[in-house]
Amino acid sequence: MARSALILAALAMLASASASLAQQRELAVNSIADGVFVHTGQTAPMTRENHGAIANVGFVVGEDAVAVIDTGGSLHEGRQLLAAIRARTDKPIRYVINTHGHPDHVFGNGAFAQDGTTFVGHANLPRTLAARGQLYLDAFRRTMGDQLIDEVRIVPPTLLVDGTLNLDLGGRTLILRAWPAAHSDCDLTVLDEKTATLFAGDLVFLAHTPVLDGSLRGWLRAIGELAALPAQRVVPGHGPVSEWPAALADERRYLETLASDIRGLVARGEPIAAAGTAAGTEKSRWQLFDDFNARNATAAFSEIEWE
Repeated sequence: MARSALILAALAMLASASASLAQQRELAVNSIADGVFVHTGQTAPMTRENHGAIANVGFVVGEDAVAVIDTGGSLHEGRQLLAAIRARTDKPIRYVINTHGHPDHVFGNGAFAQDGTTFVGHANLPRTLAARGQLYLDAFRRTMGDQLIDEVRIVPPTLLVDGTLNLDLGGRTLILRAWPAAHSDCDLTVLDEKTATLFAGDLVFLAHTPVLDGSLRGWLRAIGELAALPAQRVVPGHGPVSEWPAALADERRYLETLASDIRGLVARGEPIAAAGTAAGTEKSRWQLFDDFNARNATAAFSEIEWE
């Protein structure tokens, strides 16, 4: 009897350990609205230790199908996101939508490259991935290691958005909109009409210093139009899910300060080497400021000096 009890106890411990391992293989996601799930990434650079899981990723479940919005910074994260979806629904994953082409948002695409799944992106995204994909892989190999990077596949979209596009998941419609150059040259937003939830990609940053890889003037114009979208909450590319459009205030102030400071430098005839001092008053308000602000300022100077 005692031996049987020990065997049962061991089996129970093994089952518990297996369940725990299965849970660890799922990406942690929160339900932020009916059928809308989000993983909030770390505010940090992509590293081997965090598996590139620094951007917000999520998925929306309709009556008939699922849409994934961004897949993360590694195949490892993409697989964990897939496990999180499968733990909640067995409905087919009809769409994978990439909000733009930066590695922390697209390196997990390979986990979803299966029959019946359509990859969706801005009309400029295939060109961006073709031009930069290998450069991204080579650059991040140094910080993330061969194993994580060797598994990554660059998967371009086959359904392109130039303007707006509606996707039907059954009982809910996602409204996709392609934007002119702003954060990048291939920004795409996703609005879930049913819950008024906006997936803004990196057109919206909270806590994490905004990153400029497109057009500062274009981004400021986009903010005005973004604010008019009929959303109640926003999933930014980085930072916490927040109320809309109040979530735009900090980013707008940062970008306006950056533009104003750069225009002042140009008016005084300062060289581009002086651009790194721009937006210095914003430093205490943002994380990773020293990692990104000088680069933003240099890009902004190159754009604004020719106004």
